[in-house]
Amino acid sequence: MGLVVAVDFGSTFTKAIVVDAGSGDLVGRAEHRTTVGTDVLDGWFACREQLLGLDRGVERAELLACSSAGGGLRIAVVGNEELVTAEAGRRVALSSGGRVVAVVSGGLTATSVKALRAEKPDVVLLLGGTDGGNSAVLTGAAGVLAKYKWRKPVVAAGNIEARDEVAGLLAGGGVPAVLAGNVVPEIGVFAPDSARAAIREMFLAHVIGGKNLSKDPAFARMVRAATPDVVLRGVEVLAGLHGDVAVVDIGGATTDVHSVIELDPEDANLGREVVATHPVTRTVEGDLGMRWSAVPVVEAGVEAGLLEGLAASKDAGGPAGAGGPADESLAEAARRRRADPSYLPDTPAEAAYDEVLATVAATVALRRHAGRQRVVFGPGGRVIERSGKDLREVDLLVGSGGVLRHNGLEVAERILGAVGAGAREEGWLVPTTARTCVDKDYVLAGVGLLAEVDPVAAEGLARRVGAEV
Repeated sequence: MGLVVAVDFGSTFTKAIVVDAGSGDLVGRAEHRTTVGTDVLDGWFACREQLLGLDRGVERAELLACSSAGGGLRIAVVGNEELVTAEAGRRVALSSGGRVVAVVSGGLTATSVKALRAEKPDVVLLLGGTDGGNSAVLTGAAGVLAKYKWRKPVVAAGNIEARDEVAGLLAGGGVPAVLAGNVVPEIGVFAPDSARAAIREMFLAHVIGGKNLSKDPAFARMVRAATPDVVLRGVEVLAGLHGDVAVVDIGGATTDVHSVIELDPEDANLGREVVATHPVTRTVEGDLGMRWSAVPVVEAGVEAGLLEGLAASKDAGGPAGAGGPADESLAEAARRRRADPSYLPDTPAEAAYDEVLATVAATVALRRHAGRQRVVFGPGGRVIERSGKDLREVDLLVGSGGVLRHNGLEVAERILGAVGAGAREEGWLVPTTARTCVDKDYVLAGVGLLAEVDPVAAEGLARRVGAEV
């Protein structure tokens, strides 16, 4: 059946895997530092040489690629009410593989357009109004973008009855735009798929070539989607095999959480979200990372009361056997990592610091993604209120990121196992009984890429994640 090569262009590493197109078997993998200062294809060429050493069939293999290099996909959301359309837009942007750099609600002005320009978004997601509702804010924002000669691509996904007027305003101002279905067609309904597809279209047409990541036009032809978008698709395939799935990806600057679960309609009346929960969700925590964001990880751990518990766990085989470093020394270790993002631990104590940082990042990120359940007392008596997405019955919790892949299984199990500690007592809706594993071969991006062209191979490759190997 031949081979397929799946490539992920990252901001620090390019990663590539070779997959048998018939079975989805993993033939080989390679990675190389991504040289964003020169040409991102340099990383691919280095990986290609490694892969050719494993199988000369790589020369004729079909090539699929995704990218988060150059800062990934930067999205600004413009909507009506902050708690409805703007929030819905934020969720769409995240699930599309983007990083939300600005959210503007209540309409656009000359001042807010200037603020938008300062954030340098790659795409603007323009929302507003339920179908048949008030369209004044939506059309007004389109008019402002046209008036002030906005030249970045816009995805318009608001009130369907205003789409012709919005399209005319944007076209008249020379604004590149794609129209999509309304993200919030009616109150209590969240419909992200059309907007997600439109964002992907804009990413490929305008963003990849516009970041000047490579002088070779082959790069733009290779890339099919933003990496987080592809990984989320891979998690969907994984959920088809295992049931409810959550993935926590601990990176140098951010910690991403992807989840695919079957929603329980009986729980809907417990939620306090003004935008309906969606079965397929991604969140990005920009203040939780192992290097660039290491300092705020410590701050988040202190605020959540996690560090005291981690230090106390030393007698039970705590972080890397180094005795649970104190808050002060951990804060200093975090500052060192922020100053030198390429640093790799060279002593057991430094490895212990990394483990604590990873444990806090994973725990806090999953808590933010999942939300919390509390008992409150009001005029009607005792009421259970819930925010977020209930992940307590997740079947499989998958860890990703270098700190999990490059350390022993025992370390990864401690980090992922700590996520549910104390969760039940504090009301956090995080996984508590899930089986844990690590995407040690970094195949989820490959699964997502294959899912669109060879579903059988995608499923075969996905079976590596969570398998007893």
